[in-house]
Amino acid sequence: MSAATTTKHSCAGRSLWALALLCGAAALLQAPAAARADAAARPYDVTEEREACADFDTLRRPFFGDTHVHTAYSFDASTQDTRNTPRDAYLFARGALVGLQPYDAEGKALRSAQLDRPLDWTVVTDHSEMLGEVRTCMTPGLPGSDSDMCWIYQHQRPLVMLPFAQRTLLMKQRMAFCGEDGEVCRAAARSAWGDIRDAAEEAYDRSSACAFTSFIGYEWTATAGGAENLHRNVVFRNAQVPELPTSWVESRSAFDHWEHLQRECIDALPGCDVLTIPHNSNLSGNGLMFASAKLETAKDADLPVTREEALLRQRWEPLAEIMQHKGDSECLLAGDTTDEACGFEKLPYDSFAGAARFANPALAVLPPPAPPKRAAMVRAALRKGLLQGEQLGVNGLKFGIVASTDTHLGTPGLTKESDPKGHGGAGMNAGSGIARGLPDNPEYNPGGLAVVWAEENTRDAIFAAMMRRETYGTSGTRPVVRFFGGWGYDAGMCEGADFAATGYAGGVPMGGDLPERPADAAAPVFAVSALQDPGSDAEPGTPLERVQVVKGWVADGVTHEKVYDIASSGEPASVDTATCERHGDGAQSLCRVWRDPDFDPDQPAFYYARVLENPSCRWSQYVCVSAGVDCSKPDTVAPGYAPCCAPDHHPIIQERAWTSPIWYGSGDGAGEQVAGR
Repeated sequence: MSAATTTKHSCAGRSLWALALLCGAAALLQAPAAARADAAARPYDVTEEREACADFDTLRRPFFGDTHVHTAYSFDASTQDTRNTPRDAYLFARGALVGLQPYDAEGKALRSAQLDRPLDWTVVTDHSEMLGEVRTCMTPGLPGSDSDMCWIYQHQRPLVMLPFAQRTLLMKQRMAFCGEDGEVCRAAARSAWGDIRDAAEEAYDRSSACAFTSFIGYEWTATAGGAENLHRNVVFRNAQVPELPTSWVESRSAFDHWEHLQRECIDALPGCDVLTIPHNSNLSGNGLMFASAKLETAKDADLPVTREEALLRQRWEPLAEIMQHKGDSECLLAGDTTDEACGFEKLPYDSFAGAARFANPALAVLPPPAPPKRAAMVRAALRKGLLQGEQLGVNGLKFGIVASTDTHLGTPGLTKESDPKGHGGAGMNAGSGIARGLPDNPEYNPGGLAVVWAEENTRDAIFAAMMRRETYGTSGTRPVVRFFGGWGYDAGMCEGADFAATGYAGGVPMGGDLPERPADAAAPVFAVSALQDPGSDAEPGTPLERVQVVKGWVADGVTHEKVYDIASSGEPASVDTATCERHGDGAQSLCRVWRDPDFDPDQPAFYYARVLENPSCRWSQYVCVSAGVDCSKPDTVAPGYAPCCAPDHHPIIQERAWTSPIWYGSGDGAGEQVAGR
């Protein structure tokens, strides 16, 4: 197979492994059968008792998951009448049909959804904030459930979302019905947290089939200044978890939250381990997400970062969420960022204040929201981390990459553009069983997926993959991507039968640090392979257009970036927006061994791969086409469909995947003791 191969025959509707065989690329994905190992030889700590998986691969396999899932236990989902519970969410992830709003008088859902391809793993992350308040108001007879606020909640839920959010997230106070010291709501939260834990335990497949992995988790929903986002998803390694999740009300900062996790998990519970994942940095104002973790308010934006803090951040936050339904956070066109692909799925505002104004026409009288900031993007954080590594000897912003849905319907993995349900608006505009207009805010999207390369589908294996950052994110589709970096990969590596084995033996996978440079090595060499998402019987996947390597580096105390096109299908592709029919073949597999032509051994750098699919219709365009909207004929634009014809509507997208970076010369504090590890 050549360096940039386009396979002409069709693999539509085939399984992932059938696709690999048909396209002549099995070696890019899997180890040969002889490379399989006894599950007893795990290269990571085993923290739980369970059957050994029948399938264990020393060269690792891709497992597709979702690390960001809200259910009826979250205040901003329940107030929109989402009724799916954590149990429902895990059932949905495994392929079960679940109901969606609206509901009839008997409470039966009038719409439903089902994944055509189940996920391999999922984390339910309901908000720790207001977990007890929601349980109190939803459960008649509990202390506080007869309060005025709960009465409004029970009869007109949307009216209480803003008061709940303002009092808890901005003022950091409990509702009055929570009683003295908030004990009423804490007691209710213990009950809800118990349900969340039980649901994860019930869903976890501990048999040798290892068909599905569920993690216990929550979202820590910190908010600063004018609703700037500091949110983190929290993922526990196993069933050893604290009695209650820590909320923003009980913690001052992300740093303080880590200290809670240290005390209540690492120090207090044998076997307990945990990580946090920052998300929606695009809504963190001017990059508050990547300022000091000791930041308590927006006034702390310039707090200096110490070496200790950078080490702790490496330990607690190995990953960042690069995309979800509230937009893409990779990069933003400005300054030296001229990368046109940075225009993908961007929100037009920089905080939740803008989101509220967009979602509620009554708030349109408020001043226009502030536009997004480049400093809030993940690529900017990676560049900032290089400087931090030079200054402190430790890069605390050394993030691996995932993406997820942030569904507020309890529907993890529901990312199909052609069948949108509305994660952010939780199915807004649905009535009488028939959607009226767009099912979500037009600037939102169906979200992405998190992929880990792991030996087996277990909690320990997946958690270890997340900690070492051998992960990538997708915009919702399922291409299979590998990325290795070293100093001596052969140019013919893509044509061999042992791509993965060669990659591991000669360097590091995505998420790693390049080995020490040999004296005779001129520049690092990277090997990237990508296979098209095979899709399903109902909907084939979209072919690949190109593979790129994104590089960031430091020269004389200033960061820079450059995007290299390294492999392409060479096939022009397009989509007919009137029908959403796609044209052009594209590639079903692309592979390339690439050497950095601009390498300077004195310049710390990071490299990550980005895989772009052929153009396709955006979710909103699918809805517009289905509704018969023709923007040249105003009489076809029914109520609720005006966004189809708005000047800022984007009918076409390019789905994509982003790998975790590989670093060169970036401080990692190697050999130093990090708390809790």
